[in-house]
Amino acid sequence: MTPEHAHTAVLVAVMAAMTALTRFLPFLVFRKRIPPYISYLGRVLPPAIIGMLVVYCLKDVRLTAAPFGIPELAAGLAVAALQAWRRNAILSILGGTIIYMLLTRMIGAGI
Repeated sequence: MTPEHAHTAVLVAVMAAMTALTRFLPFLVFRKRIPPYISYLGRVLPPAIIGMLVVYCLKDVRLTAAPFGIPELAAGLAVAALQAWRRNAILSILGGTIIYMLLTRMIGAGI
């Protein structure tokens, strides 16, 4: 094994160990009882993060110029409809992404 490969292997091993540690550490620290503040954060952070991601994704949409936000609106409605229908996040995200990409490509190509 060359020194470059050894260096890469060590880096990957350290990153894997640190990733595993961050996953297991809460279970080790809160073995007996989860503090109410942590439970509260577990309830409120996921919707807050999703909200921030939606705002970030839509921040550059121009409603006054073509295509007037139509691909974003259609994709957002598709995500909401798929989530309400199947309650499957992967399906919702994938479906919305496909609709968005198809619409942006079709509009860009003048179809």
